[in-house]
Amino acid sequence: MSFDWNCVIDRLDSDSAKWHRYGPDVIPLWVADMDFCAPPAVISALQQRVAHGIFGYGVEPPQLREVFCARLQSRYGWQVAPEALVFVPGVVVGFNIVAQATCRPDQSVLVQTPVYFPMLGVAGRAGIGQDRMQLDCSADGRYTIDMQRMERSLSPSTRLFLMCNPHNPVGRVFTRTELQAMAELCLRHDLLICSDEIHCELIMPGHGHVPIASLDPEIAQRTVTLMAPSKTFNIAGIKFSVAIIPNKELRDSFVRAQRGIVPGIGVLGYTAATAAYEHGDPWLAELLVYLDGNRAALQQFVAERLPGVQMTPLEGTYLAWLDLSRLALPTLPAAFLLEQARVALGEGAEFGPGGEGHVRMNLATNRSTLMDALERIEGALRDYLIR
Repeated sequence: MSFDWNCVIDRLDSDSAKWHRYGPDVIPLWVADMDFCAPPAVISALQQRVAHGIFGYGVEPPQLREVFCARLQSRYGWQVAPEALVFVPGVVVGFNIVAQATCRPDQSVLVQTPVYFPMLGVAGRAGIGQDRMQLDCSADGRYTIDMQRMERSLSPSTRLFLMCNPHNPVGRVFTRTELQAMAELCLRHDLLICSDEIHCELIMPGHGHVPIASLDPEIAQRTVTLMAPSKTFNIAGIKFSVAIIPNKELRDSFVRAQRGIVPGIGVLGYTAATAAYEHGDPWLAELLVYLDGNRAALQQFVAERLPGVQMTPLEGTYLAWLDLSRLALPTLPAAFLLEQARVALGEGAEFGPGGEGHVRMNLATNRSTLMDALERIEGALRDYLIR
């Protein structure tokens, strides 16, 4: 099976948030949304479901839980009971529910910055406190966790550790050793863990994802793991995610917190997710090869043609993290590149402390579009530096 990843698909008139936000002269590489068609098996399943013509309230497909649990077992050696799964419309919905279900007003949540910016708003929406620790960045741009600083960042009120792995935006895939250290800290301080693992199947060669809850049954009992087919198979507009909650008491609290507020999954969400998990892997295997090619092309371009810019080594996700702080630009870097290069990127400062001077770039597009964007950026930076 082979897919045409270099095909340029016009999305300007497709109700795409990614392509609608800016003018038609802007190349949008700002939001985590791929410019590739979903797997043929997903499209076919949706077409068949739509052809039925009736879209009333649905129920989950009978095989979906077993299919997903088998996937966890085959990919991670993680045995999860089908009843541990709770289906929700999205991962952002999921981690907000966790905070509201598990924390009292006098408690707080720990986040590691820079981090996926919706996580920074969880505390405010839940009416709780927020504790922060900043990730360490080495000379080569790779991020690590100072465990002593993480422990010092805890307060007597800390109840929940909200983590992101693979990490958005810095692209780390945390090792088993790193995860074990964080898990042991949570055990010592009686913290619950909510792990956003939405990018878990988008891993670069040489790295492997380990769900933190798979480390040990004791860790699993205090963890809510959030996964989804949305990033993996480019179906974010069809709302479907999975909360994996082995602890029944924690699972019941999660379910109670969403009643009357969080909508159920629609019939098309169930259809797309089931088809993706059952039949999408050939497409995914080719996608990962293409994304790695884009990563290599970007890495080479930055090294050879963008002096003063540093790219963080990309281990997982399709989101590159670029440091432009050495260039002393007159404005925030994403704002500068939008104005001068007509390329839209994620503004690093929006990801919290440690993100200043950076931009986040979505690599999940055809290579010609990526190279066009990079050449625009090169021209804008060159013009600025020779003034």
